Order: sequence, then structure tokens, then C-alpha cells
Amino acid sequence: MKQEISTNQHLERQPKLNKKKKISKDKLMAIAFLAPSFILIVIFVYGFIGWTGWVSVSNWNTLVPDFSFAGLKNYIYLFNDYRFQADLRNTVFFTILFIGLVIIMGLGLSTLIDQKLKGESFFRNIFLFPMALSFVVTGVVWQWLLNPSTGFNQFLQVFGIQPKWYTDTNILAGFEWGSIEFGLPVAIIAVVIAAVWQMTGFSLAMYLAGLRGIPEELREAARIDGASEFQIYRKVILPILTPITVSVVIIMAHISLKIFDLIYAMTGSGANFVTDVPGVYMFETTFRGNYYANGSAIAIIMLLLVAIFIVPYLITSRKGDN
Repeated sequence: MKQEISTNQHLERQPKLNKKKKISKDKLMAIAFLAPSFILIVIFVYGFIGWTGWVSVSNWNTLVPDFSFAGLKNYIYLFNDYRFQADLRNTVFFTILFIGLVIIMGLGLSTLIDQKLKGESFFRNIFLFPMALSFVVTGVVWQWLLNPSTGFNQFLQVFGIQPKWYTDTNILAGFEWGSIEFGLPVAIIAVVIAAVWQMTGFSLAMYLAGLRGIPEELREAARIDGASEFQIYRKVILPILTPITVSVVIIMAHISLKIFDLIYAMTGSGANFVTDVPGVYMFETTFRGNYYANGSAIAIIMLLLVAIFIVPYLITSRKGDN
């Protein structure tokens, strides 16, 4: 009798042991698949970030590498530099205008398309088409369209209007800030127009997906309660779309803070650096001037600017998932 009981217990334990072996085998298989990607990310992302950070506090500002410690000398130089101060000013105004217009236009166009108009797919494709282009192509096209002697100005000169677009060096509502005049550079508006034209389709697609996900019953219930269409959008729909708005802000901020190709192809640094941004300055400093430590310092500052937007969002998202 005792022998039968022990045999039964052994048979019951065997499936459990097999299951544990299977789970451990699956874990090993998952680790084996993920390990190469993990190693490559550690080396080529975080490793290079660490390398850039080390170079930024070194004295390597010639073709000959010099890794002797320089402290914060390169950072102090940048924040006292006229061009870098102008870059920060341009980045602030470009980011504000770019994000604001992308959100407003994307939400407005998605609301119109959501009215089930005829030819909806046609309009949707038109607005999404610019996203298929690279920023370099967009920059070249808009450089011609906004050229003071060609493009739109050929039409506007009939009315006696001749904007300078990206060649304008005026600063609106400026005041002295360090070595520069802090205010809205008129020339940066031309770059914002090109960037908004390309990225509005992204926010349109995001908002349209959000609007299509809102049940019609929810709108009908609000109408029955006496809410107008404006009140429905302001008090019902917009609060529901808040997570989408946050996502659009984060993604657009990431693009605007590290933008390089659009401005490099369209205007370059511009007269008196009115369209210059840290990305352009970093490229020219590092690969044309061979000031590797200064260029690395600019890159680290750009990384920190992006982290200001990304890290709080990731922390909030992680808390929400828990």
C-alpha cells in the first residue's frame, strides 16, 4: 500500500518537474533571442552616449585626440558663446510654434474629416502625403517656395508684398539676454511653416484615430443633456483625447529639439544665426571645425533637452501601467 502511494506521488511530481523544465527552457530561449539586441543597444547607444559625455569634458579640440580632463570648460564656453545663445533662442521659439501649430491644425483637420465628408480618403491621403518625404526634400522644396525672389513672392509682388522669409534678420519683441537679442526671429517662421506642413499629417492621423474610437452613444447622451456641439468637444471629446495630445507633444518636442536636416537643407545657420539650431552648430563644430570636445558638449546638451520632455513622460506612463 505504501509503495502504491509513493508511486502515485512520484507520478504527480513528474508533470510539475517537466513544466518547470519547460518554463526554464522558454526563459533561456527568450534570453538568447534578446541578448544580441541588448548587447548592441548597450554598446552603440549607451556606450556612445557615455563616450560623448567623456569627450565633452576633455581637451580634444584638434585633430589630435587629447583626453585630458577639462572639467566644464567646454560647457562654460558654449553658454557664453553668441551663436549658441542664439541657437537656444531659436530652438525655444521653433519648438513652441511647431508644437502648437501641429496640434491645432491636426486637431482641426481631423475634426473636419470626422464629419464623414465625401472624398474623405482623398483628403486624408493629401494631408498624410508630406510624411512620406524626408526633411531634406521638404527643406529644398520650401527653400524655393519661400525664396525672396522666386516661389510665393512672384505672386505676392502683384500686391506689393515682398516678405524676406528666411533671410529676414529682424527679431520681434526682443530684449537683451546675454550677448543676443531674445525674441521671435522672423526667419524662423519660414522654417516652422515647412516643418508644420510635413508633420501635421501625423497629428491628424493620431487625432482621427482617437475621434473614431469615441462611441457615438457618448455624444448622443451629451446632446440629450442639452450640450451644444462646441460643449461636446470642449467638455467630452477633448478630455478623452488628452493622452493623444500628450503623445503628440512628446514626439514633436523630440523632433524639434534635435532638428537638423530640415534647417541644414533649407536655410543653414542663416544671417546672424537667425535660423541656426544646436544640431547645425554641433555638425559644423565637430566635423568641419574639428572641435570635438565642444561638439560633444553640444550633443550632450541636446540630449538633456530631449530628456526634459521624455523622462517625465516615461515615468508617468510607468506609474499608470502599475
